[in-house]
Amino acid sequence: MSSVAPTSPRTGANVVDGEFAFTEADFRRISAMVHGDAGIHLPDAKATLVYSRLAKRLRALGLTSFKDYCALVTGADGLDERQKMLAALTTNVTRFFREPHHFDHLRDRVLPPLVDRARAGGRVRIWSAACSSGQEPFSIAMSILSLMPDAPERDVRVLATDIDPNMVAEGRRGTYAPHLLEGVPAEYRRRWTSAQADGSVKMADELRALITFNELNLIGDWPMKGMFDAIFCRNVAIYFEDETQARLWSRFAPLIQPGGALYIGHSERIQGPAVAAFRPDGVTTYRRTAEPIR
Repeated sequence: MSSVAPTSPRTGANVVDGEFAFTEADFRRISAMVHGDAGIHLPDAKATLVYSRLAKRLRALGLTSFKDYCALVTGADGLDERQKMLAALTTNVTRFFREPHHFDHLRDRVLPPLVDRARAGGRVRIWSAACSSGQEPFSIAMSILSLMPDAPERDVRVLATDIDPNMVAEGRRGTYAPHLLEGVPAEYRRRWTSAQADGSVKMADELRALITFNELNLIGDWPMKGMFDAIFCRNVAIYFEDETQARLWSRFAPLIQPGGALYIGHSERIQGPAVAAFRPDGVTTYRRTAEPIR
């Protein structure tokens, strides 16, 4: 079992005692890569976590030190492993209808006027940012179909994005182990899921028709041109420094229709210039105001 070693000013000293050499210089390089690639801040207190998560990758690759691992992920052939490194250091905790009050709010307060708009020929767009393996966008899609069974035939779409291509691929597959559906209401399961021969559960074609899965780095360029009626970005900003969080909220604001909803994680708060652009409308639920970002 690894443990935190005494702090040392020498970059050659191990910061975690364990199977592999892991120096302060190694930790700084990994922290800088993760911050540059994904905006994730790794304070010194996360050294043990970094070691424990990445030690598995070193064993799989047959490496003997984090210095060698850093050389690999920064090399010309290191892109695939660099993505695996980022995936190992981020927590893809998700489940269907996680934080149910958000989906109650979506179904009862946000969707009814959007359904009327769609039936009148209008456009409806919802974005699941940092969608992980897809449970969140499928929960959104089930909420939509519960009010509008013909939604796939209308101009109604859910954009689902994540930085991890493996998570995006899982979402596109739309099949899950049965125990992962515990949060799905029984009626929804009956209507929009089906058991497969291998024991997995597949999401219905009506759900899949509503969702587009794409890779997207939230601190990178955003190709979307249109506006959204609701954005889910939950339990992501907590990994960012305050400045990056503030920039994220400020980027979301002009993409949300006036009166549109923003759903964030239970430990997150909107801060920075975007504060004036949102008003609270429930627990960690906000509505876009008409105020400009200053």
